[in-house]
Amino acid sequence: MARIIIVGAGFGGVWSAFSAKRLINLSKEKKDIEILVISPEPTLVIRPRLYEANAANMTHALGALFENAGIQFFQGTVKTIDPDAHTVHVKSASGLESRFDYDRLILAAGSSVVRPRAITGIDQYAFDIDSLNSAINLETHIEKLALLPPSPTRNTIVVCGAGFTGLEIVTELPKRLARIPNHRIVLIDHSKEVGQHLGPGPRPVITQALKGLGIEVKLGSAVASIDADGVVLASGERIETKTAIWTAGVRATPLTQQIPGPKDGLGRVHVDQHLRVPSSRDVFVTGDAAVALSDTDGNYTMMSCQHAIPLGRVSGHNAAADLLREPLLAYTQPAYVCCLDLGSHGAVVSEGWERDVKITGDMAKRVKCYINQSVIYPPSDSQKALDEAKPVELNGTQLVEHILRAVA
Repeated sequence: MARIIIVGAGFGGVWSAFSAKRLINLSKEKKDIEILVISPEPTLVIRPRLYEANAANMTHALGALFENAGIQFFQGTVKTIDPDAHTVHVKSASGLESRFDYDRLILAAGSSVVRPRAITGIDQYAFDIDSLNSAINLETHIEKLALLPPSPTRNTIVVCGAGFTGLEIVTELPKRLARIPNHRIVLIDHSKEVGQHLGPGPRPVITQALKGLGIEVKLGSAVASIDADGVVLASGERIETKTAIWTAGVRATPLTQQIPGPKDGLGRVHVDQHLRVPSSRDVFVTGDAAVALSDTDGNYTMMSCQHAIPLGRVSGHNAAADLLREPLLAYTQPAYVCCLDLGSHGAVVSEGWERDVKITGDMAKRVKCYINQSVIYPPSDSQKALDEAKPVELNGTQLVEHILRAVA
């Protein structure tokens, strides 16, 4: 029996598994191929929603879904990958170590928030919303704040990082801090522009939202240290707070360093058009762990579920196709639509790599809610998930029109 191992059960891993199984089911080649997903939990964390309240509910169970589709699952954490020996070494939650052989490997272990070592106290005192547990910890902390006596440290929340994640959590906070009167929310970024990587198009809308929500913005400000009662900037300014939320950047899983070949500045593996590692022909990399060319204009994939889902569908298809001796598909994703939540101020939807603003306000908020609450979730029915795992291509205009029809 041949085996495809998929490391990770995020968006890339889940859709890799269903896409591979779909092709195996359709193939006329009656080759016996096992699909094995290895992950710490049989659960998809809906990571794009962790800035919202009720973080504990932002999951999607995978156990029955995988089982009904004929996809195997092993609960554990991959510690090492040996591409030469075609093996992975796994530690279970109980500490038992296992070794699994593979014929094709798909690395889909995602990314995690970067906590710079140069910032004193960041590990001990900074919250984040990068994982389910960290988002739950922040939510519990915010709930406990309301029970403390009023003070500047209790009433002040500092969000470090004015990128996509920082903007979504900071604009959501006014609603989540309703039980803390006279609260102060401060957004800090070392850049001199808010949402630097989101482009100039949405920036006026973002700026207006921050102003309307009463959020204090400090740009061109680097964080020097964080302690239990404050954040100190490189300028020497101290902001009294018991709540510092770190959102400034992510990096690919450290497992990418065990795959031979070039990496980008975020630790992602460079892959070819089929999402295969050129120096390890039996290894495919997908989702946040991969840097892939998305179109013919020189644009590369970003760390987002918008790219992870189609990347997963292509990598799973190709890993199975390679074993079935069927043609591989070239990954391409010319569509790029950015939908940024702006809390009670609505949202902003931009299209294309130039980030041309298409929708704002309440309609954009409806689009964001539809994406968050429907589009990014896998089906609960395994056959429907297999059907939807077919790699498809939509351009930006088609994607926006499809979503607008759904929310109309």
